[in-house]
Amino acid sequence: MEAIHYDVSGGVATLTLNRPAQRNAIDMRMRDEIAQCIEQLKRDREVRALVLTGAGGAFCAGGDLRSIQSAQLDGAGWRQRMKDAHAWLGTLIALDRPVIAAVDGPAFGAGFSLALAADFVVASPRARFCMSFMKLGLVPDFGAFYTLPRIVGVQRAKELMLSAREVAADEAQRLGIVGEIVAAEQVLPRAQVIATSFTGASPLAVSLVKRALSAAPAASLDTMLDFEADAQSLCFGSADHREAVARFLDKQPGGFRWPTGEDR
Repeated sequence: MEAIHYDVSGGVATLTLNRPAQRNAIDMRMRDEIAQCIEQLKRDREVRALVLTGAGGAFCAGGDLRSIQSAQLDGAGWRQRMKDAHAWLGTLIALDRPVIAAVDGPAFGAGFSLALAADFVVASPRARFCMSFMKLGLVPDFGAFYTLPRIVGVQRAKELMLSAREVAADEAQRLGIVGEIVAAEQVLPRAQVIATSFTGASPLAVSLVKRALSAAPAASLDTMLDFEADAQSLCFGSADHREAVARFLDKQPGGFRWPTGEDR
């Protein structure tokens, strides 16, 4: 692969966007290679968490405008191009394992959308986020209409999408987009520490939590209570639960522990 690097180590997959000269802008080659990696990840049950990052001090500057300009597609062609991307994007957003984005530098346009597809975002102080589509006469894509309102609310999503303004890391943290801000050289290590912590978590519990929270905004109380009962019955019958209880009763360290700041 040329436009990305994909590495698996210790149960953690790291997908690095690797076009630093173009600030990791997404062209068709990169999209195809990401799609291949997501499909590989979906099948590889040894991978317990995914880290998304970018090379060379940028996360992703969005779509490659030269690639877009040269496409020469009609309306049906553009629609199919988006649908092709949605195939792997839907898999990524609904992935049954944690996704952590390590964001240093710009995350603009589709790059911002890609960061929003993650469950956790670790950013450097120089990270910048921008729904830049309006500047190009476009609407947000790469799942942003689904992800951004769920994180910041509809009114704030309107403001970020229609203004196309840049959001600094500290504001992004206040809005709930960014979970942690660490020094630039610690962004990827911190994301990987978080990812590694999930190798000790119950895959079943992680999967069910993600599925429930995805459904919750549009679901009724009764629906979510039924889901809770069904999900908890599955977890109570799992080997991971029995092992965790045994460790607790024996006063042994648990298999899962969220990494504190001291673990950076």
